[in-house]
Amino acid sequence: QVQLAESGGGLVQPGGSLRLSCATSGKYFSFNAMGWYRQAPGKQRELVARITHVGTTEYLDSVKGRFAISRDSANTVYLQMNSLKPEDTALYLCNGDFDTMDWSTTTLSKVDVWGQGTQVTVSW
Repeated sequence: QVQLAESGGGLVQPGGSLRLSCATSGKYFSFNAMGWYRQAPGKQRELVARITHVGTTEYLDSVKGRFAISRDSANTVYLQMNSLKPEDTALYLCNGDFDTMDWSTTTLSKVDVWGQGTQVTVSW
């Protein structure tokens, strides 16, 4: 079973920086893409940044130039957030799209996994 664990959230002043991490654990066959979403109270969940297995990235327009997503060889995904604004305040959730293999039948299945989230608060 694949699991994701986020860390790195906290309280930061406007203009400050935070680096979020999302660690992957468990067994999977391959990784297709991982992303960071955020959800603020009373608002819909939105995709902030996403990275594919070949390194293609995409960003929410409002964070372009301020946020950067990356990953390492262990499929830990990072979100570097600079020039933070109060409107960036939200619960940030990591999401992963993985393939798992049932070796008894050699059947490949897609698994969509979510972490529990880490709170980011930007305020004076």
